[in-house]
Amino acid sequence: MTGFALSRPRRSVLYVPADNQKALAKIPTLDCDAVILDLEDAVAPEAKDDARETMRRFLRERRPENCDIVIRINALASEWGTEDLLAARAVRPDAILLPKVDGPRDVLDADAALDEMDAPAGLALWAMVETPKALFNLSATAELGRDPAARLACLVAGTNDLVKETGVLATPDRRYLVPWLLQMVAAARAAGIDALDGVMNDFRDAGAFENECVEGRNMGFDGKTLIHPSQIEVANRTFMPSASEIAAAEEVVAAFARPENAGKGVVAVGGRMVERLHLAQAERLLGKAGR
Repeated sequence: MTGFALSRPRRSVLYVPADNQKALAKIPTLDCDAVILDLEDAVAPEAKDDARETMRRFLRERRPENCDIVIRINALASEWGTEDLLAARAVRPDAILLPKVDGPRDVLDADAALDEMDAPAGLALWAMVETPKALFNLSATAELGRDPAARLACLVAGTNDLVKETGVLATPDRRYLVPWLLQMVAAARAAGIDALDGVMNDFRDAGAFENECVEGRNMGFDGKTLIHPSQIEVANRTFMPSASEIAAAEEVVAAFARPENAGKGVVAVGGRMVERLHLAQAERLLGKAGR
């Protein structure tokens, strides 16, 4: 696993434009697990400087304690990337979200820049998967999560950009996106990092959003990225393990903790044989539940 411990689950991760003072002011009242203060797509080119200053002032004067803070910067290769990274490092977020990560080099370049800025070791990097190149390089990018020095802690599905860049049809059931989404989950699990499902744009369709959350959880995502506060409750409820799942996981952990089972690879739990891989699954589930 990566060296970046969860301070809380990542069931609900809300994008907030960094220049929207009204939206920023609401953050301390929200029940989301993390907010992404967006300096990239949500901010017009002519407003980038003002957005950085608005973000600085907000985090200086009203820094939320109820959620993790993530800052999405513009690509380092862009005209705004370096200033964004400097501003993000200065305000001490929990993570910095890199947009349009095509491969490992994009993560390593950001990591090297943060090292030059003497950024704390606990400052994580998240990577957006939203380009065809990113899909082809998923395994190599995610593998950086095995090295804490590379800072990579999470993959984030950029489904809107994937639709735009590939030309696939955006159907309600996401049938043409699902293979790529599953690929992201598999790459994240192989590297021991988290994976977040993409946004749903129509926040008024609560039923469709809940279906998409259920689908995301069933695919193995840790949580969902959101565009509106009204989506938070459903995401939290859907991605939180149920009481029965928590009880079953606690039973598995307790069984392996018994002295007579020390060193055993397989034990009997509730009439079924359980292996240590199930112990790892149980511990992960309890971590999501905050146990």
